[in-house]
Amino acid sequence: MLLLIPISGKIRRGGICDPLLCLPPARYIGCYEDNTRQRTLRGMSFFDYKKMTVFRCQDNCAERGYLYAGLEFGAECYCGHKIQASNASESECNMECKGERSNTCGGINRLSIYRLELAQESARRCNAIFRGCFRRPENVSIALPASQLMLNMSVDKCVDFCTEKEFPLAALAGTTCRCGFPSTLFPLHEREDEQLCAHKCAAEEFESCGSDEFLLVYQTQVQDNRCMDRRFLPSRAKQLVALASFPGAGNTWARHLIELATGFYTGSYYFDGSLYNKGFKGERDHWRSGRTICIKTHESGQKEIESFDSAILLIRNPYKALMAEFNRKYGGHIGTWPEFVANYAPWWATHTLDWLRYGKKVLVVHFEDLKRDLFVQLQRMVGLLGVPACEDRLLCVEGQKDGNFKRSGLRKLEYDPYTPEMRKAISGYIRTVDAALKLRNLSGVPEDYYPR
Repeated sequence: MLLLIPISGKIRRGGICDPLLCLPPARYIGCYEDNTRQRTLRGMSFFDYKKMTVFRCQDNCAERGYLYAGLEFGAECYCGHKIQASNASESECNMECKGERSNTCGGINRLSIYRLELAQESARRCNAIFRGCFRRPENVSIALPASQLMLNMSVDKCVDFCTEKEFPLAALAGTTCRCGFPSTLFPLHEREDEQLCAHKCAAEEFESCGSDEFLLVYQTQVQDNRCMDRRFLPSRAKQLVALASFPGAGNTWARHLIELATGFYTGSYYFDGSLYNKGFKGERDHWRSGRTICIKTHESGQKEIESFDSAILLIRNPYKALMAEFNRKYGGHIGTWPEFVANYAPWWATHTLDWLRYGKKVLVVHFEDLKRDLFVQLQRMVGLLGVPACEDRLLCVEGQKDGNFKRSGLRKLEYDPYTPEMRKAISGYIRTVDAALKLRNLSGVPEDYYPR
């Protein structure tokens, strides 16, 4: 019997796929056309411009239960249940894989596609994300266009059905399974009490399947591709917009969100090869090229700040930002920690103060607010960038917000690394920044910046 337990927005399912069973043999079936606007394989995708291999792509697609794995441009992997394009000449799939030169990984707008020899049972989803209980939208057949009557309904059956139909949302409505995308008709912003959806599934005693009026919604492993297309600006930007932050404040994550929300690449004041290899193609452009929607920078001097016409200033809790940057810079070698805090903590404050003082048009965004209310904060950021904010695209971003670029997480410490003296100094910097923000009629720092 499958026991379903929603925990902190996630769904834990009994029956975890054995990695060995999730890695079936694959059969090459040919070279196919692809199009950035209408993908041939419309499931999950990821890029690695340094280490992509055929096996790695097959592994990722098989693990998520897809039937096909396709490689393109030597470094891009796409998964799907259907091939929605025509064959191309084998000679057009002519690019070596970035991680193994002995194999071919497609070409320019060409996919080398493999059929993953999955038994039907092993194609079941390894997991799904629990999104909550929601009232049935008006015009439900438009909001959730695919549906099927399932008299023996279960979460697995509905998630599998919507995955095969290549929809990112599976909504259980009693004995009906509905599939669709987050949209203005069904934005998933107003959750209802889960007890309203607590109607037992016909096929699983310990699962809830919602009702005709209140839908229990899960996010499948299907990637919402409505916000995945990205390109350089079609004409040179008239203004340079900074995406400014202290190191460790989430700048790379914000870049990911902006690229998905606008469809344009972001640039950088620096060059980070690892980020380029993860798909940030604007990383190689000179920051003044004018081809990117905004420019990542950690600079805080007057001259550097005045080089930009406007800025999004991303601020994060200094305790979290300092730990993140220390982890990245020193790999957690704690012997250098006191010196690091003494040098970097004052910079956390002066960075914000300098941008508030010298910046020409500065939009302040707190990292914590962006995590808590991504849709609204991203709307503000896109507005400053001068790009029309398409609501369906922003809703797509909400489902793709994590990306695949994350550095290794913070090393978990069993003790508090901040001494009382450090905390006293950092609290003073927080108060200084808070006062500077309020002086400009902005909201001060979030309450959780202050230690409890």
